[in-house]
Amino acid sequence: MPGPETPAEEPVFAGVPDAFGRLWTPHRMAYIKGEGKPSGSGEDDGCPFDEAPKLSDEDGLIVARGELVYAVLNLYPYNSGHLLVCPYRHVADYTDLTVEETAEFAEFTKRAITALRQASGAQGFNIGMNLGSVAGAGIAAHLHQHVVPRWGGDTNFMPVIGRTRVLPQLLADTRKLLAETWPSA
Repeated sequence: MPGPETPAEEPVFAGVPDAFGRLWTPHRMAYIKGEGKPSGSGEDDGCPFDEAPKLSDEDGLIVARGELVYAVLNLYPYNSGHLLVCPYRHVADYTDLTVEETAEFAEFTKRAITALRQASGAQGFNIGMNLGSVAGAGIAAHLHQHVVPRWGGDTNFMPVIGRTRVLPQLLADTRKLLAETWPSA
């Protein structure tokens, strides 16, 4: 019901300008609710890192495949081009990797950096992994390493004050661009 200072023809609540711009990201609600998160620690518990390699590269957002590891785009990226390097084998801890897996894991990290520099002009990187749920791993049952490209000025008011990230490119387009620039062995 309009108040004394609100004319009857103006909408109440919805549509009233309040000086805030809004970026709607309804796709993130699945992440917030934990949808698609593995139900347990086993390979058959719905692990997305076990499922992605079974799909086409496009459908699984896989940028590159190796013999023992692969690179995939993060569905909930911190920045455009945020990649994950994952072993095919379902292991939770870095110390569980074989010598061969460790070598290819490191090589794919180097290739990810090279591809991101070439494709996007990334000026820096955050690289790391969260081992265990108490360390912040969203999917603790399957080891994965984050490769997050960074640019000067990419931390602006949006993530700091607005708790919102602006991603200027669709994941499918990012995947295609990185797959095209992925260095060969």
